[in-house]
Order: sequence, then structure tokens, then C-alpha cells
Amino acid sequence: MLNSIKLKAEEQFTKTQKKAEIAQKEKEKAQKEKADHVASLKAQRLAKETIEKAEAEEAAAVKAAAKTKKTSSLPKTHRR
Repeated sequence: MLNSIKLKAEEQFTKTQKKAEIAQKEKEKAQKEKADHVASLKAQRLAKETIEKAEAEEAAAVKAAAKTKKTSSLPKTHRR
């Protein structure tokens, strides 16, 4: 009788440990998925910022080039 009670307690303890291990693995999996998702969003944001920065620099260069473009110093009537 004492052995059967001890055996049942050990079995129940083993089941509880397995459930705890499974729960821990699921928790770690969820954390990893969340971290991967956040990393993906960060990569997308950085790529977007890089593109926007390049476009802004290009626009500034075009604007600067337009400013430095010299107009003719001749009067309007002598221009061709």
C-alpha cells in the first residue's frame, strides 16, 4: 500500500514536471517569436529611414544645383 501511494506520488510529480517543461518551452517560443517580430519591424523602419534620407539628400542636391545654375548676364533682349 505504501509503495503504491509513493508510486502514484512520483508519477504525479513526473507529470507535473513535464507540464512545467512544456509550459516553459512554449513561453520561450513565444518570447522568441516576439523578439523576431520586433527585429523585423526595426529592420523595416531602418530601411525606410535610409531610403527617406537618401531621397532628402537627393532633393537637397537638386535644389542646390538649381540655385547655383547661373542665368545669363545679358539683358533679356540680347538673349537667344
